[in-house]
Amino acid sequence: MENVILVDQQDQVLGEMEKLKAHQEGVLHRAFSVFVFNSAGSLLLQRRALDKYHSGGLWTNTCCSHPRVGESTELAAHRRLQEEMGFDCPLLHAFAFEYRAELGDLVEHELDHVFVGQHETQPQPNPDEVAECRFFSLAEISDRIAVSPGEFTAWFLLCWPRIQELQAQSSLAMAGFSAP
Repeated sequence: MENVILVDQQDQVLGEMEKLKAHQEGVLHRAFSVFVFNSAGSLLLQRRALDKYHSGGLWTNTCCSHPRVGESTELAAHRRLQEEMGFDCPLLHAFAFEYRAELGDLVEHELDHVFVGQHETQPQPNPDEVAECRFFSLAEISDRIAVSPGEFTAWFLLCWPRIQELQAQSSLAMAGFSAP
């Protein structure tokens, strides 16, 4: 049984709850999303494993999950990047946002911390987590979203405009990203 960290809108810890129960009740909890780019500015997306308990088979950012109780969000992002994609890389915290999305009988209500990084080599994804993955140009992603938004997770669609905005402002310096 895995617990999530319950938070308020300012990300102050309120307690913990079993992950599935938090998603059934739609309780606000801490989460993270990782967006990994290559030096050409393409974004590594994954298609979630088909048997995930929600959003199976949908395309999404490089990886995402929840920090464990007592674990920092940044360390959790690194842990999960290794568990899901088989690699790690330097990450920078880009922004956080709150969202609520109804997914059938479940509700994602998360304060999502977004991290960005750069990695060049082909990942070795965990087949229990990832059905497939590949680097897409930002234009390819935008085109796919315009034609078939239902192929993407709810949180990715909400996050995508901010990622594009950051890239357009060169805040992420996609072609030369260098994290400390």
